[in-house]
Amino acid sequence: MPPTHPPTPIPQLVEQLAQALKTRGLMMATAESCTGGLIAGACTELSGSSEWFERGFVTYADAAKTEMLDVPAALIGAHGAVSEAVARAMAAGALAHSQAQVSVAVTGVAGPTGGSAEKPVGTVWFGWATPEGVFSEHRRFDGDRAAVRQATVAHALSGLLARLPVA
Repeated sequence: MPPTHPPTPIPQLVEQLAQALKTRGLMMATAESCTGGLIAGACTELSGSSEWFERGFVTYADAAKTEMLDVPAALIGAHGAVSEAVARAMAAGALAHSQAQVSVAVTGVAGPTGGSAEKPVGTVWFGWATPEGVFSEHRRFDGDRAAVRQATVAHALSGLLARLPVA
């Protein structure tokens, strides 16, 4: 069995993402539900982040997703807020309502309540929008609310870094 590597700490991911965005001349935006602004907070913790971080949307309520990101209410009704379709629409909406060229969106069940058999606590959908298109991914994280939210931030950042266009 190959050795497993510990996850990269969030501040290190932010520094790597910042350098990659600056090298490419790109700005990023975030659209967050279950993380409540933690991704934007992690990004802006780094001094000089205004060079590559454009804005963040915290759209915790379904109405906020519709009002701020143009996620159709019918889409939320059909698939639920925690879904691939909504994560993708959030990522696209963040680009449409910003000056950024890339975005990351997260929607999930951080817990400890709110889970269901279909979408248990720890379920998170990610959306990333880049000039190459919109990408999505589903993950399920273990742990308490704080652990789920921190794992979501780390995966959101590493996922965007991996999907940036080649410099």
